[in-house]
Amino acid sequence: MRPTSIRFILILAAFSILAYTSWRCTSSRADDTTMPDVVDYNYHIRPILSDRCFKCHGPDANKREANLRLDTPEGAYAAFKDNAKAHAIVPGNPEASELMARITAKDTSQRMPPMKSNLTLSPHEIELLEKWIEQGAKYKPHWAFIAPKTPEIPEADAAWVRNPIDHFTYAKMKEKGLSPSEEADKERLLKRVCFDLTGLPPSLEMQDRFLKDTSPQAYEKIVDELLANKHYGEKMATYWLDVARYADSHGYQDDGLRTMWPWRDWVIHAFNSNYSYSKFLTWQLAGDLIPHATKEMILATGFNRNHKITQEGGVIDEEYRVEYVNDRTSTFGKAFLALTFECSKCHDHKYDPISQKDYYSTYAFFNQVPEKGLFGTIDASFADPPNIKITSQEVASILKFINKRDTAAVEVMVMKDSSNWRPTFVLNRGNYDAHGEPVGVGIPKSILPFSPQKYSKNRLGLAKWLVDDQNPLTARVFVNRVWFQFFGRGIVKTLGDFGMQGELPTHPELLDWLAVDFKSHHWNIKRLVKQIVTSATYCQSSSITSAHLKVDPDNIYLSHTPRLRIPAENVRDHVLASADILNPEIGGPSIKPYQPKGIWEVASSGRGSLMTYIQDHQQDLYRRGMYVFIKRTVPPPSMLIFDASNRDQCEVQRGRTNTPLQALVMMNDPHVSESSRVLAENMAKLKLPVDEVLSQVFRKIVCRTPQAKELAILKKYLEAEQLEFQRKPTKIKQLMKVGEYQKNQAVANPFTAALMQTIQMIYNMEETLMRV
Repeated sequence: MRPTSIRFILILAAFSILAYTSWRCTSSRADDTTMPDVVDYNYHIRPILSDRCFKCHGPDANKREANLRLDTPEGAYAAFKDNAKAHAIVPGNPEASELMARITAKDTSQRMPPMKSNLTLSPHEIELLEKWIEQGAKYKPHWAFIAPKTPEIPEADAAWVRNPIDHFTYAKMKEKGLSPSEEADKERLLKRVCFDLTGLPPSLEMQDRFLKDTSPQAYEKIVDELLANKHYGEKMATYWLDVARYADSHGYQDDGLRTMWPWRDWVIHAFNSNYSYSKFLTWQLAGDLIPHATKEMILATGFNRNHKITQEGGVIDEEYRVEYVNDRTSTFGKAFLALTFECSKCHDHKYDPISQKDYYSTYAFFNQVPEKGLFGTIDASFADPPNIKITSQEVASILKFINKRDTAAVEVMVMKDSSNWRPTFVLNRGNYDAHGEPVGVGIPKSILPFSPQKYSKNRLGLAKWLVDDQNPLTARVFVNRVWFQFFGRGIVKTLGDFGMQGELPTHPELLDWLAVDFKSHHWNIKRLVKQIVTSATYCQSSSITSAHLKVDPDNIYLSHTPRLRIPAENVRDHVLASADILNPEIGGPSIKPYQPKGIWEVASSGRGSLMTYIQDHQQDLYRRGMYVFIKRTVPPPSMLIFDASNRDQCEVQRGRTNTPLQALVMMNDPHVSESSRVLAENMAKLKLPVDEVLSQVFRKIVCRTPQAKELAILKKYLEAEQLEFQRKPTKIKQLMKVGEYQKNQAVANPFTAALMQTIQMIYNMEETLMRV
């Protein structure tokens, strides 16, 4: 690429970044300082106490100071041990409440929170606490631990709403003085829903068909078509692979090969087949324990064997075995309950009602696997036992969804319980060899008591406890995660923390309605997805008005659709699909595309089959991003730059960054250059008028018809590049040799080279990688 072209694109990229950064710097929402008529413990008081007080006066008995506990009414109302006439909180009487005296004390040695904590209370927060005490200081269970009930659907503008979701969002907008945005135009709406449901751009044929369809059902027909598309399962599975910490290597320093990809094939199959969420989680947690379990049910339990495994000599077996069980316990807590169980491994939770004993009672469910901390050296096993073998005959008969390419059986790690019950102990300070009191299986009572009479004392009982109609978390957590995938923000912003330190829901009634509706319709995932993407809320324009920025700069109340960059895997997918070179094959072993030389060698232990990066060729080079090989110690760098997970642990929410490195990837990644070349060659063969050529490539990449001004800019750039290549024809061959995809020498001319440069510039447009 010529220096002038690079400078031009860098200026565009830098401008986009500066504009975005400037917008973000002005979008911090001011605190709501209005005083409610009724002060609610969950929504007004608990966040203050949890953030400023619970660390020293909360659930953790070992760290509790002054024998004062403020997270329970019994502790807060009780008389002080050293002064029977003093109470932290006296309901109805702020003047007699020691809490008020201490948070308003002028003497800094007496004021709470203490100076050394660097925490303070604002005048508004002090006023809230005072009014709460005046109104009786009523405590409530944490909102997330109260089973959801169907709320009353609020009234809304009948001309705008499409389904019950819209009633709740409309009511919240009106409460905040906002109005819904107009519906997005058909081109942008089609791009949005295609990327959200399949991770791929709409074809020109689909664009034309949707634009011509003027029936009221046009959009719903497209949604149904996308939900039935085989790539829907891939898109939904990509998020779950982060939750399940799926990777193609074991991790740690040796980081040897593992063969867990058949489990990934199952996840895609489960979403495409629309397995209910209750079935989806039950099979993954305890498929092996279901009576007469099938091979597919057992394969699903690979979910709990995706954690890192050591292959390094000299390790202490029990230390690492305990580490594996800890990983499974923490993953269970985050994946299904959105609770930070890991905070209770060494001591009682400082904020949530999860004791260290509760943690190890949950740990006991996952402590029965007959495994060792170290099974063998690197490459001794690609699937440490317990495992299953999947043969070609089984793939042909019962496991048809597995894309098995060779004849050799493939081994996959799965769950299995020992025939003898392994006792579980509280581990003092979390040390593997510091056994404390013995514990049985259980779960924190604050969520939902685990009754041995109702549930079996194993992982299958735990799964049934999860989908119990009275469980307050399971459905809420999942619908919140699905909501996040389409709006870029959960109804509860903290997807992995529904506990005391988590964010409050922005639309609590909507969250409860979605959760109850989801359960009452048999945990039907596709139905939930369709409800969301056919709502008027989802179909709004992403245009931002000054009123939006002033009242709701973070779009918490959804008065327009957010602009979101597509996920890292879909960046690759979009480039390949728009150039018509994407290999649409579903499943199978992971592939190794173009990577920088020596990428694995610099972080290798010098042993094993993953010591050196060996690139794949032919059609494997053009497979989707979710199939790119993930070596934990050296994840694919171009995907990391776009915020992909390194899969070290359960991750429910990726970071979202905007850096110049992303522009550099789009300018220099071989797949982008190669796709630009192939698309340019294919368009040059058609011998169409220049305007038609540019319009088609724009529609393929940006997914809408270019405006006249945009077309004029592209045409001017194309002509300038063509003139440059005519002056320096030797550059054509060098430029167009990029990539292994078959080259067409018949069109290796200045026009094609210039078109390739123009296409690459379009790939670098901000709108290309945004669903708007």
